[in-house]
Amino acid sequence: MSDKKMKAIVATGYGSPHVLQFQEVKTPKPKPDEVLIKIINSSATTADTLMRQGKPSFARLFLGLRKPKNSIPGTGFSGTVEQVGLKVTKFCQGDRVFGETTLGFGANAEYLIISENAVILKMPVSLDFTEAACFCDGHLTSFNFLVGLAKLKPGQKVLINGASGALGTSAVQFANQKSCHVTAVCSAKNFTLVKSLGAEKLIDYNHEDFTNSNKTYDIIFDTVGKSSFRSAERSFLKKEFTSRRC
Repeated sequence: MSDKKMKAIVATGYGSPHVLQFQEVKTPKPKPDEVLIKIINSSATTADTLMRQGKPSFARLFLGLRKPKNSIPGTGFSGTVEQVGLKVTKFCQGDRVFGETTLGFGANAEYLIISENAVILKMPVSLDFTEAACFCDGHLTSFNFLVGLAKLKPGQKVLINGASGALGTSAVQFANQKSCHVTAVCSAKNFTLVKSLGAEKLIDYNHEDFTNSNKTYDIIFDTVGKSSFRSAERSFLKKEFTSRRC
């Protein structure tokens, strides 16, 4: 397998989609604790777009200063296990799997290697490959911000800006599951969706700026980066550090 070539999307630098090229590259070989995945589907997210552009600029300290250190983009994936390393115990050849490579990238290719201890799981029968490839991005990110960092508590008032996107729809569900009072900011055409996920109150950003109202919240989760901290700060219910903007 290591002597064979695979097709991949390669980022030749930072910039517009024109920096992406379709190339044939060497198929990777898994180390003892790694799994070689034959990719069925991979995702293309807003985060992928920003990383292709090298934005924000400080991110290049991790991504690569002049061009991406990992030239094959893509983080979300689904596929089947093609080969396992000698020390792998969690997966077998033929397993249907999905996950996220995070800063390892590499998902926009025919094959991908990833540690068996990374963000990779066997696919439940309820998911197909298309659904699984984009499943982790919104859920994991929103879980980290709301549950891991903001420490959601029952009864809190939570505003989610960008509530109809990948992060937003996940965030609405997490907050609802924690018995929080959820206010969702999105376009009116998506009101039915976010309400069905657990939002109690709805704000159409085309007609109302939540930062200009007198309503306050324990937690403000801006999933789209459209409001500044300064403008959102006055919408905090409390001014102590127990109130957070994620």
